Amino acid sequence: MATDLQIAVRKVSSVNPATGEVLREWECASESEVQAAVVRARAAQSAWAGIGIRKRIAVLREFQRRLLEKKTEIAEAITREAGKPVAEALTTEVLVVLDAARFLIDNAWRLLRDEPLPHGNLVTKLKSGRLVREPYGVVGIISPWNYPFSIPATETLAALVAGNAVVLKPSEFTSLVALQLQSLLHASGLPRDIFQVVVGDGATGAALIHSRGTPGLERYGIDKLVFTGSVATGKRIAAIAAERLLPVVLELGGKDPMLVLDDADVDVASSAAVWGAFVNAGQACLSVERCYVHRSLYETFLGACVEKTNKLRVGHGLNRETDVGPMIHERQLQIVEAHVEDARARGARVLAGGARLPELGENFYKVTVLADVTHQMRILREETFGPVLPVMAFDSDEEAVRLANDSEFGLAASVWTRSRGRGERLARRIQAGTVMVNDVVSCFGISEAPHGGVKSSGVGRAHGRFGLEEMVRLKYLDVDLMPGMKKVWWYGYGATFARQMEGFLDFQFARGLADRLRGALHAAGVAVRKQL
Repeated sequence: MATDLQIAVRKVSSVNPATGEVLREWECASESEVQAAVVRARAAQSAWAGIGIRKRIAVLREFQRRLLEKKTEIAEAITREAGKPVAEALTTEVLVVLDAARFLIDNAWRLLRDEPLPHGNLVTKLKSGRLVREPYGVVGIISPWNYPFSIPATETLAALVAGNAVVLKPSEFTSLVALQLQSLLHASGLPRDIFQVVVGDGATGAALIHSRGTPGLERYGIDKLVFTGSVATGKRIAAIAAERLLPVVLELGGKDPMLVLDDADVDVASSAAVWGAFVNAGQACLSVERCYVHRSLYETFLGACVEKTNKLRVGHGLNRETDVGPMIHERQLQIVEAHVEDARARGARVLAGGARLPELGENFYKVTVLADVTHQMRILREETFGPVLPVMAFDSDEEAVRLANDSEFGLAASVWTRSRGRGERLARRIQAGTVMVNDVVSCFGISEAPHGGVKSSGVGRAHGRFGLEEMVRLKYLDVDLMPGMKKVWWYGYGATFARQMEGFLDFQFARGLADRLRGALHAAGVAVRKQL
């Protein structure tokens, strides 16, 4: 009797968060398919590294040209899949990637070339040393849904120009944008196996982390992992990576504070708070999630924020008049609701918003301003990731810094003041990877600046020189300039040699000239003594 065997196939769908339209559905890449992608990447990587950095830069230059040509098409694709207004897709995604390419085109050769390393010790003066930067090999990237183009693209470009191959596992909610990135890179002359996208769910990501290299060999598949996502998932990944000492970069989110000092420009600072809290519907790791305002400005600042918030137009991102789009999905919306309701129950004032917008669609939430929040509320303790601006008063700079640092997160922060010196002094005391004085969020778009955090916000850096350094192994290469000469520190020890070494140390490091000269006399003959 025949038996039908049904094998469950995992699937993921790309859904427009504004309309609920299913844009495309895929079967999740299986463990064997992920493994095959990593094996192909490893086989192709050495040739890619071997063509030299100038040819790799040429591919980035062509990618930049093609992206500029397709800027609106890419921005609209981002909007359909992630919900943000087209204008935001252009400025916070496409612009960021174009400029990241510009930085690498202009600087990668200088930053990656061999670096001479002078020797200060007299013993090593007859050596020539240099630092050599070599690609890891295969870099795995697991990217999030909130910035589905700019985050994976900036990380990928840095990895590629350094000579690595990349296997990207995008968020299951935004796979289409990742596939467009793949198409652009391949059309720009990048070999197909040097950048591959594996579409799938969490199990697909796990397969990438656990991947091994060529079957039958002990070598693991990926040589480094770059992950952007939640703290909980990041900690699990760190534990898995630790088992085989897999290098990782982890960007795990934030709860960024904004400090508005008593001499701040209220009009400018309130505009920044509104944009910083609501850009991408608040779904940004750099969002203003905690706003602390000096008590002398508190009510005036709140009034300005409420007035500006009420003028924002919430709607579908493809409508060019929209300011704030939908949230990505129901689960994220429920987190926002829970945080707002907890704050309301504990005494916070809801000055704007605080409810869903079902008339627009299932994933829309009103832009919300909360006053009189405290650190006993979830809204100031946990990452909200939604369109909420919680505001709390403070009485002194000391208190503001204490409140800013009273968080498990430390990604970024901002200080608002008319005094540059005062702003910089406070910025140095805030525990964060980036602190901006009189601006918010835009640090992510400064291609020269490193992006990353401290505490639970993660480890490692992306962007700029330090992001590029994350994509290479550092090797010290030393060449002896007198290969026919035995080294003085080799065997041939004895009492005389010990006295000579004492004298040599005095000759190099003694403070007084007489002691140095005496040491030189005692060291005499060390280079001609009998050795093995």
